[in-house]
Amino acid sequence: RWPSLLKYYSHSDSVCWLEEYKARHNAGLEAQRIVASFSKRFFSEHVPCDGFSDIETLGCPSHFFEDELMCILNMEGRKGLTWKYYAKKILYFLRQQNILKNLKEYLQRPTERQSFLEGAVLIDQYCNPLSDICLKSVQAQVDDITDKVRKVLRTKNPRHPSLASKAGEVLIPEVELQRQVLDAMNCVLYEQLKYKGNELDYYNSLNSYIHQVLIRRTGIPISLSVLYLTIARQLGVKLEPVNFPSHFLLRWCQGKEGSTDIFDYTYIDAFGKGKQLTVKECEYLIGHHVTEEFYGVVTSKEVLQRMVGNLLNLGKRESTDQSYQLLRDSLDLYLAMYPDNVQHLMLQARLYFHLGIWPEKVLDILQHIQALDPSQHGAVGYLVQHTLEHIERRKEELGPEVKHRSDEKHKEVCFSIGLIMKHKRYGYNCVIYGWDPACMMGHEWIRNMNVHSLPHGPHQPFYNVLVEDGSCSSAAQENLEYNAEPREIPHPDIGRYFSEFTGVHYLANTELEIRYPEDLELTRATVQKIYSSGKERFLAGMQGWE
Repeated sequence: RWPSLLKYYSHSDSVCWLEEYKARHNAGLEAQRIVASFSKRFFSEHVPCDGFSDIETLGCPSHFFEDELMCILNMEGRKGLTWKYYAKKILYFLRQQNILKNLKEYLQRPTERQSFLEGAVLIDQYCNPLSDICLKSVQAQVDDITDKVRKVLRTKNPRHPSLASKAGEVLIPEVELQRQVLDAMNCVLYEQLKYKGNELDYYNSLNSYIHQVLIRRTGIPISLSVLYLTIARQLGVKLEPVNFPSHFLLRWCQGKEGSTDIFDYTYIDAFGKGKQLTVKECEYLIGHHVTEEFYGVVTSKEVLQRMVGNLLNLGKRESTDQSYQLLRDSLDLYLAMYPDNVQHLMLQARLYFHLGIWPEKVLDILQHIQALDPSQHGAVGYLVQHTLEHIERRKEELGPEVKHRSDEKHKEVCFSIGLIMKHKRYGYNCVIYGWDPACMMGHEWIRNMNVHSLPHGPHQPFYNVLVEDGSCSSAAQENLEYNAEPREIPHPDIGRYFSEFTGVHYLANTELEIRYPEDLELTRATVQKIYSSGKERFLAGMQGWE
C-alpha cells in the first residue's frame, strides 16, 4: 500500500504488520485533517510561526505523517491544488526542522568529525527540503569519481599507496606521490568529466548546492573546493580550505606539516581546473595584495558560514521571488550557527516586517536584539511600534470582504476569477485571483506604473493576477484579453486560491469562492462562450466582449 516506507524496515525485523498498517492509516487521516484545516485558517495570511504547532505535537510516527503528505503531493491530475499547496508547506516545515536539528548536532561535534561534504549537504537539504537529497547518495557519487581517479592513477603508478583498500585512512607523506594524486584528479574532474567553474551564470544559487554541482558538473569556487578537497582526502592527500577574499581556495603543504609560513604552501584553484598557484599568483587572481591572515586555514563552521553568506547575498539579489524564500532559508541557517549575530537578527526582523508575516516572531527577535545590543533601541523601537499596530489591525478585521457582482459599483467588471488571461502590452500569461472596481494601489505605485497614461486611468476595474513567471501583479482591465490558448500557470501560490485546473480555466477553492460568490458561474459561462467552437469563434467572441 505504501511502498516508499519499505526503507524503514529490514528483513530481520519482527513486525506486527496489522499494527503498522493501523498506525500508517491513522497518520494519513491526521495528515489529511491538518492539511484540510490550513486553507480556512491561513488563507488571508502566510502560515504564522506558531501555525505548525499541531504538527510539532504529532501523536503518530513522523515518517508516516510525511509519507501521507508525499501521497497528497504526488496525486495525479490537476485536482487537489489547494491540498497540494498546504501539504507542500507542511512538509517543507517538517523537513527543515529536522535538518536544522541535524545541523546543530553537526556543529557540536569535535572539529575532526565535521566532514566538509556533510556540512555542504546539510545546507543543500535545508534550502531544498522537498528534493531527495541525502548524504549517502552524494557520498556514493563522490566515491564513484574517486574510483575513476584510482583507475587513472593505476595507469601512471600501479604501486601507488592510494590504490590500497584502506587508502584515505592514512595520509601519504611523500609530496611527489601526493602530486600524482592531484594530477590524476585534475585529469578525471576537468578532462574526462568536464567539471568547470560556472563563469557564465556565476550568481545562480544552484552553483552552491552540492547535489546540483554533481549533476551539472559546474559550480563556484567554494562548492567545487569542497568536492575537490573531499576526493583528495579520500585518496590520502590532506588539502585544507582557505577563506581567500572573493575566491575560495585550497592549500597543499610543501614544507613541514603545520607550517605557519604561507610560502610553504601551494594554493589550488578548484574553480580554475585545479590550477596550482603561488602566493603572488593568488594576488593576481583577485587583483590586489592581501595580508597573510587570508592564507590561513579555516574550520568547517567557517566554510559553512561562507557558503551560507553566498546564499544570503543571492537571496538579497532575487527580484522575482516575492516570498524571499532563499533569503529566509539562508538567514535561518546563519542564525543556527551564530544565534546572537545582531546584524542578521535585525535583517530577519526587517524581512518578516516587510513581508507582513509572523508579527509575534518579529517581536521576539526585536526583544532578543535589544537584550544583546541596547544601542539598537532606535531601530528596535520603530519596528516594535509598527508591528504592534499591525497586530491590532489584524484583530480588528471583521472577516473576509465579499464582492457581489450584482452591486452597482461592480457593473464595469468584465472578467472573473479563474480565467486565463494575456496581458496586451507585456504579453505574459496569467490567471485572475481577485478584482476591484478601480485601482486600489497607492499613489506611488500608480505614478511609477504610469497608470494615468492609460485611456481609462485608475478609474477602471483592476485585477490581481498570478503571472507565469512566479510573480503577482495588478493589471488594468483594458490591458487584459482572453487567452486564445489557455494553459496552466506555473505559479507557486496557485493552490492558495484554486482547487483545480479544468484545462481552460481554474476553479476557485472554497475560501476564494466565499469572497467572490458569483464569479464561478460567470467564469463557466464565459469559458463556454469563448472556447467552445474553436479559434474563429473565440476571436469573434472576444470582439463582442470588448
